[in-house]
Amino acid sequence: MSKAIHDVIENTKEIFMTDSSLNTLLDFERVLDELDIYVFAHWKEGELVEGPVYEKYFVTCTFMWPCKLMPDPRGGERLLDYDCEVYYSKDTLEYPIKVETPDDFEPGTKMPKMKKAPIWLVKIVMPKKLMQEIQQGSLDLESATLDLEDIEKAYEEGESSTDSFDQEEQENVQQNQPA
Repeated sequence: MSKAIHDVIENTKEIFMTDSSLNTLLDFERVLDELDIYVFAHWKEGELVEGPVYEKYFVTCTFMWPCKLMPDPRGGERLLDYDCEVYYSKDTLEYPIKVETPDDFEPGTKMPKMKKAPIWLVKIVMPKKLMQEIQQGSLDLESATLDLEDIEKAYEEGESSTDSFDQEEQENVQQNQPA
């Protein structure tokens, strides 16, 4: 089944029309980032073509890559350790050619001719529980309270201990110099 660029654009448009889809994608990406998936070759170049698709316990997203830039399967293997499902498939992307002459239009229409390019599709089914656990860990770090007075006190103690360290160092240097 060939993917049309129009479908990809419509999916992106739908995401930006709803805050919940955008937040879900941010959580999905946070999981990929925290699990260091982007360390593996070509994972950064992936483009969302479908999703997020919500199920009761899972969220599914499908990404595409040019055929020559297949994402390293070791990244997908890492996701398997966290109860994700990863499916790889080859497909084609249908997109309009750049119109430069009247011959670039479909006969009898004002629509440009279409071109096909081979692509890799990677469908990732991720448990909602995993997304919540990683989001919770991030929220714990963000909401950690720091007492500004404690920080200032630590700096002051650090400065005074550095001053005494400098005096001791100077005394040692003076004692070790030949007279």
